Amino acid sequence: MAKHRAIPPGFMTVGEVAKKIGVTVRTLQYYDKEGLLSPSAESEGGRRLYTDKDLVTLHQITSLKSLGFSLDDIKQRLISLETPTDVANALTEQADSIREKIEQLTASLAAIEQLKEEVLQMQTVNFKKYADIIVNLQMKNDSYYLIKRFDDDTLDHIRNRFDKESGLNFVDRFNRLSDEIVQFQKENVPPESEKCQQVVKEYWGLIMEFTNGDMSMLPKLMEIGNIDTATNAWEERQKIVNEYLEPALQVYFSKLGVNPFEEVQG
Repeated sequence: MAKHRAIPPGFMTVGEVAKKIGVTVRTLQYYDKEGLLSPSAESEGGRRLYTDKDLVTLHQITSLKSLGFSLDDIKQRLISLETPTDVANALTEQADSIREKIEQLTASLAAIEQLKEEVLQMQTVNFKKYADIIVNLQMKNDSYYLIKRFDDDTLDHIRNRFDKESGLNFVDRFNRLSDEIVQFQKENVPPESEKCQQVVKEYWGLIMEFTNGDMSMLPKLMEIGNIDTATNAWEERQKIVNEYLEPALQVYFSKLGVNPFEEVQG
């Protein structure tokens, strides 16, 4: 570090740098201590001096910090500023980080707006249910709004039965089978056909997996799944699935020689 008797042109004190960038002197001292940004020079009186290049580096640090990066991450991301290409690369990396942050914030904003709509539709204060909806929004589970149709017992069952990974896996399989059933309906595949009955068998297997074999849950699931008027794309699809599945399940149960729904209702 060069030493100067006075403050020469092109150099700034720590106070001047702090004021220009909008940080505290203590922050600059901390960055120096952590090896993020050391002053380029020092006066003979012990005043720490910075250059315009240091200002650009400090801008890198504060920008990355505002995006949520830790100081250790920032150390790895700081780019040398020796050439115009170096500066361009630093700005490119900052721009990429900002775009990524914008995408995250946009997704968060959409989730909040969706949750707000759900809260208004539910008409009751239920923070446990709000928390479940938030988790599902973060998982990008398009069926998240079904949660508001579940009662507390069913929600407790889901929490105990599935974690994030197994829950997503279950939803993926459920959606895949539902899409197949919708396609069968479009193609007028007979409910009694072999390929339809194979899908029905898988679908019923999912129901048993969800309930863990607890037949007492079936009436509740029937009530939850009953959709008179579809209000969104998922409900529209499920309405088609339900209408196609009803006769297909009757065929499936007749081959088994038992109808679990009738037994539970009886």
